[in-house]
Amino acid sequence: MAATHAHADKEIIAIRRADGESRTLAASLPRLVLEARQIAANVIHGLHGRRRAGTGENFWQYRRFVSGEPAQRVDWRRSARDDLLYVREQEWEAAHTVWLWPDRSQSMAFASRTARDSKLERALIVTLALAELLVAGGERVGIPGLLNPTASRSVIDRIAQAMLHDDAARPSLPPSFVPSALAEIVVLSDFWSPISEIRAMLAGLSASGAHGALVQVVDPAEESFPYSGRVEFVEPESGEVITAGRAERWAEDYVARVALHRDQIRAETGKLDWLFTTHTTSRSAAELLLFLHAGMSTGRGGAFSNFRAGRGA
Repeated sequence: MAATHAHADKEIIAIRRADGESRTLAASLPRLVLEARQIAANVIHGLHGRRRAGTGENFWQYRRFVSGEPAQRVDWRRSARDDLLYVREQEWEAAHTVWLWPDRSQSMAFASRTARDSKLERALIVTLALAELLVAGGERVGIPGLLNPTASRSVIDRIAQAMLHDDAARPSLPPSFVPSALAEIVVLSDFWSPISEIRAMLAGLSASGAHGALVQVVDPAEESFPYSGRVEFVEPESGEVITAGRAERWAEDYVARVALHRDQIRAETGKLDWLFTTHTTSRSAAELLLFLHAGMSTGRGGAFSNFRAGRGA
């Protein structure tokens, strides 16, 4: 929710208006694409793809022969180097779809005066960089209702073009669709939607057995509520205005309500073995990217169900 001091000096206005008039997507997207590519390039070296041992055609690794296995599996050339028997494992062609959903609704345009990125910009940077990493690791990436799953090396450009030409309404939560049981889903949003809507979204996305992560992207001001005096709060999507005579008196209740809302989301994701984490835009985008990539690399067929963290990224 945007906030302005009704009679304060204009230089200390606490937000960039959530309508985003001064920073349209078309104007900022080239910078976001460049930053996403730079972040992905910085972390991609040293990161392995999500390949697994299996029946693919490419060599993956040697491992020790296990008693009871067929003798024809032994790689005799490698085994001749010492007194042990080794099996030549092939790569499991494990490509499947990872669905990414960056919330592009009006509330995501909010950025406090000290924030470098709006919530929208941060969500897009991480989405683009994660797509780059996943495709480099052999996965297919899609955006529900916007981009069909693709393993194209130009995935960042394809996502950017799809967004630039998208005139449809921009809901806070992903549209209803049925992902495959092996799919993984990453939703980046501020998740200020009612818990009933979040619960319904999770029920639909997980019905097939898919797993994923909800990442709540928030501005530092939404964490600390740094307002005092007479303040107007503007709901960016409905336009509703609420005026606080002494905003500092609201801080305690605000923080408690945010904590309760997060506990409710965490309870819903916990029932389904999904991950829920928070990310403040004052933190590094690369930090969140590494956090998500690590969570998706811990397993297969619901990797996030095996990944937990006590703190936000």
